[in-house]
Parts: sequence; C-alpha cells; structure tokens
Amino acid sequence: MTKPIRPASGEDLPQVVAMLSAAGLPVADLSAEHLAFVAVDDARVVGAIGFEAYGQAGLLRSLVVAKDARTAGLGRQLVAALEAHAREKGVDELWLLTIDADPYFAQLGYRIRGRQSAPVAIQETAEFSGLCPGDAFMMCKIL
Repeated sequence: MTKPIRPASGEDLPQVVAMLSAAGLPVADLSAEHLAFVAVDDARVVGAIGFEAYGQAGLLRSLVVAKDARTAGLGRQLVAALEAHAREKGVDELWLLTIDADPYFAQLGYRIRGRQSAPVAIQETAEFSGLCPGDAFMMCKIL
C-alpha cells in the first residue's frame, strides 16, 4: 500500500532524527528547515528526505526509510517529490553524497561525479565539508 507523502514540518524532526541515527546517517547539523518531505503511516513517519537549495543547485540530504517500510517504493516516491519540488524552486541539478547508496541512486538517474565538480555552494555545506567522509560518492542528476 502506498504511504502518503507530505511536506515535512518541525514536528517531524524528532522521528526523522531517530530514523537517520538508526541508519547511521549524519544528524549533527539537521534542522527542521532541512526537511523536505516525509512518508507517513498513520501518525508515524516511515520515510524522509531533506533538501538545501543554493540557486540553481540543490543538495539532496539523507533519504531514509524505516526498515519495516522498505521495498515498498517509498524511497523512489520521496526522491520524485523532492525532484519536482526542486524544479519548482528553479533548481536544475541535484547533488548528493553517499557512502553506500550509489547503486540505488544510479537507478534513479544520478551519476557519480568528482567532488571538485560540485558547485562551490555545495562544497561549502556542512555535509560536504565535514559530515560525510572524504571517500563518500558525490553524485549529481540534471533535472
């Protein structure tokens, strides 16, 4: 069954932080402003995706789906919602960093790029400059 995807709110932050922490993803600088969309099952957040916009470039932050909600396509739905939102905001390329989800994002049209090919604004983010390790894959999708 498809779970509803809705814009995230500040009230979702504690559940999202718990999911990200359980998945081993960074939360040190995460704030409600970074949350873009959540997938919900009743009142429980079962998926989330974050976003930061920097002019025509955007940073896709920490896609996460609860273990018991995986394989239902929620990740794809969250990415599609974020991509549509980014386009509406004038973003024409989305960047992300990942340690081990590169095959998943490659299926969605993201391509590995050299870290130095990222726009300066993306390189200056906390995620790029310190939260994600230097060996994380830098990926980009042109919207």
